[in-house]
Amino acid sequence: MTDSGQQRHSPLERSALFVATLTSFLGPFMISAVNVALPTIQAELQMDAVQLGWVATAYMLAMAVGLVPAGKIADIHGRKRLFATGIGVYTLGSAAAVAIDSTTMLIATRVLQGLGAAMFVTTGMAILTSIFPPNRRGRVIGIYVSAVYVGLSAGPFLGGLLTQHFGWRSIFLAMVPVGLLALALTLYFLRGEWRGEPGQRLDTTGCLLYALAILPLVYGATRLPETTGILLLLTGIGFFLLFFRQQQHAPFPVFELRLFTSNRVFAYSSLAALLHYSATFAVTFLLSLYLQYLKGMPPHLAGTVLMAQPVVMALLSPFAGRFADQWEPRLIATTGMGLTVLGVLLFIGLTPETGLPLIVGNLILLGTGFALFSSPNMSAIMGAVEKRHYGLASGTVATMRLLGQMFSMAMATVVLNLLIGRQPIAPANYHLFLQSLHTVFLFSAALCTAGIFFSWFRRPAGSPVDRR
Repeated sequence: MTDSGQQRHSPLERSALFVATLTSFLGPFMISAVNVALPTIQAELQMDAVQLGWVATAYMLAMAVGLVPAGKIADIHGRKRLFATGIGVYTLGSAAAVAIDSTTMLIATRVLQGLGAAMFVTTGMAILTSIFPPNRRGRVIGIYVSAVYVGLSAGPFLGGLLTQHFGWRSIFLAMVPVGLLALALTLYFLRGEWRGEPGQRLDTTGCLLYALAILPLVYGATRLPETTGILLLLTGIGFFLLFFRQQQHAPFPVFELRLFTSNRVFAYSSLAALLHYSATFAVTFLLSLYLQYLKGMPPHLAGTVLMAQPVVMALLSPFAGRFADQWEPRLIATTGMGLTVLGVLLFIGLTPETGLPLIVGNLILLGTGFALFSSPNMSAIMGAVEKRHYGLASGTVATMRLLGQMFSMAMATVVLNLLIGRQPIAPANYHLFLQSLHTVFLFSAALCTAGIFFSWFRRPAGSPVDRR
């Protein structure tokens, strides 16, 4: 420890932080980079709109199905082992995508990537939490979260650049050396193994029921407000009820329900994360349409404006994590959620004449709120569970994030369909588009306000701060 109170990282800590941060960049980068390349992919492989949608959806579905089971498997068999396996599967899927020549094979490689990402996303955070002591955990988690936002902001720019000059396959090809580097660092420098619950058996029935619940739930959200989407959502809810009932009696449950029923900090922090992502994820999507249609901006310029939010998130997240090491995480996270509510409410006043400086300034406000919420909230979640449940907790919060993102997009899609319908956005219905935008932002602010409640009351008054 230095005189300034800073602690030097050991070689193990440095290796773990580097490789976990590198992999936290890969997942969001691949999502945002491939989305930019979708028109080029459609033209080369001659896909219809449904097939093109599956290129993006298959990755998220596979990731959603794998997150919670991967966390449990890691707790039983070893977090480093599953982390390395996930990197290998992800890299294999990326390499295979370079050589494919059919839509079916591309979707299959996206499934491989999603499963691999689920493995290293849920175990990367668990490994960091296992290695770093509680008094330095917030800063480390802040760096980890920052890499996620760097991936989101760099994806559209680098993905567009690679696609324009080298074709869409170059995006997948670029992931191969990065994946191999991460795998080599994991195997040769990340010494040791971390298990939370050795000796248990994997609940395969629970895993199957979980998959049968999460698949229709996530995919159904993409089909709303169609009747098919509603039926899929109801099917997913039905299977979730069966899953929860089965877990109550399983000898080795894949998901510890008591984390939600008896651990208030974990339950409320997880619900706060779900509500926060449900309230904010569609903001970028709607603002992108607003800037391109009502402001007449070309896509690259609109993307540059929207980068203001993730850039601020990437810059401030490490500092927010460090604050969470010094003060109670719920205070910082709740402040961040409050700033997010304010930012979303300000966007309700958008008109065609709203100045660009005001839009960028509000995006900076949203980015600040998001940074103050995310890493302290994650730190609170990981600090609220026993070491044996680190993998499961990490998988759970990642699932909450994904479900929140899907719900946010579903909410935006439903409102747009109800107010505009299936007609294209054009000057004749710009007033309806603005009405849709205001409606979604109003619902989003309400969700985020509910999140403030869970964020603030996650710890009963007078109870000690838990920093495992």
